Amino acid sequence: MNVARSLNNWRKYRQTVTELGRMTNRELSDLGIDRGDIRTVARASIAR
Repeated sequence: MNVARSLNNWRKYRQTVTELGRMTNRELSDLGIDRGDIRTVARASIAR
């Protein structure tokens, strides 16, 4: 169970990083995210 959860968390993290990375700086700014904060935001998405 823990392995499956870890794999799902990793997938969610990678998906979030990929999607946010494709956004323009303007789009990220509209969301209140700096490009340098993408990984932090992605980590927070799996902490929920």
